[in-house]
Amino acid sequence: MWVLIIIGGGLMVVFIGPLSFSGDGQLNPLINSGVKVLIAMILIFIWVLALLKIKNWIFRKIVNS
Repeated sequence: MWVLIIIGGGLMVVFIGPLSFSGDGQLNPLINSGVKVLIAMILIFIWVLALLKIKNWIFRKIVNS
């Protein structure tokens, strides 16, 4: 499970880090960071749900055996 968490964090750094969005004037860095944070939060939520489903599936398989 820890390996999957580390892989998820690494994938976020690889895919979200280089993203850049254009803005107007001095708000560009603020807008850029805000959009990256929003994308990261959504991906973290999806990743945690996927890991919970995997964990529950593994434990059900162990209990039923």
